[in-house]
Amino acid sequence: MRLVDAALAAVGAATTTAELKQVRIDHAGDKSPLALANRAIGKLEPGQRKHAGQLVGQARGSVNAAVAARQNELNAAELEAALQTERVDVTLPVDMHPEGALHPITALINDMCDVFVAMGWEVAEGPELESEWLNFDSLNIGPDHPARGLSDTLFVEPASDHKLLRTQTSPVQMRTLLSRDLPVYIVSPGKVYRADEYDATHLPVFHQLEGLVVDKGITMGHLKGTLDHLAQAMFGEVRTRLRPHYFPFTEPSAEMDLECFVCHGDSVGNPDRPCRTCKSEGWIEWGGCGVVNPRVLKAAGIDTDVYSGFAFGMGVDRTVMFRNNAADLRDFVEGDIRFPRSLQGGAR
Repeated sequence: MRLVDAALAAVGAATTTAELKQVRIDHAGDKSPLALANRAIGKLEPGQRKHAGQLVGQARGSVNAAVAARQNELNAAELEAALQTERVDVTLPVDMHPEGALHPITALINDMCDVFVAMGWEVAEGPELESEWLNFDSLNIGPDHPARGLSDTLFVEPASDHKLLRTQTSPVQMRTLLSRDLPVYIVSPGKVYRADEYDATHLPVFHQLEGLVVDKGITMGHLKGTLDHLAQAMFGEVRTRLRPHYFPFTEPSAEMDLECFVCHGDSVGNPDRPCRTCKSEGWIEWGGCGVVNPRVLKAAGIDTDVYSGFAFGMGVDRTVMFRNNAADLRDFVEGDIRFPRSLQGGAR
């Protein structure tokens, strides 16, 4: 009992797991007094071995149980101390590099698509390398149309393959009509390519968002309401108008104009208050639209006696310029971080 009492006292006095480890070695290890007593049992008379074995076994069991219990206590105490002293303050900044962000064009495409997804439309995408038939012929753009000239369109060699970098996202609309059942309500955003000069108002690569609806009973009124809703989502309370125009793929066709954001029409007929933004016309062109030409629907195998539709398209880059008064399109592609930081709202 004297050995057990000494061992239990040493276990209780241990204040760290390292101290407890040494206590276990001293009082329960292979060279401890209890271990030596256990080995000495074999030297006793046969009649004494059983009783001595029971006493030594009980003693060693008591010491081992006390060591295990104290081990759990010390582990818990040391873990709690570590949690208190090694706490990490997650509110402190760990990376002083500036955060990245979406490009203003990408951000606005997402915003514009969200407007239509909220109305139950779908977002459709297609390849940027397109066939000449899908880009022109299927959209009622004849072989003699100026847009099919080398001065406007970037064709890919060999010319015999009739491949080009799409000049509009309209081929996505035709791909949808050829592969989907009616009705169709889609918007198709993406890059388009034209042989334009690289200057403040033109880029050879820019972005469009086009929309297409084909269903029963669709009219110009549905188109006007849809575009007014998009304009208000993009610019707030703004006046719009549809100005008659010509496009091969729609009939009737129109240009969608927005009231000038700078002069609000006050410059019209007023030489004392000229406006460079709208050239004193009071309106700014935003995009084209119209009722889908029956020839386009027939090219997709659609019965024009049953179905009709409307389509529209506008430049995303131009929309960013309108929303933020950005003066130079080249700022969108030249990578100066000061440009996106100067923008406000969703395009920032």
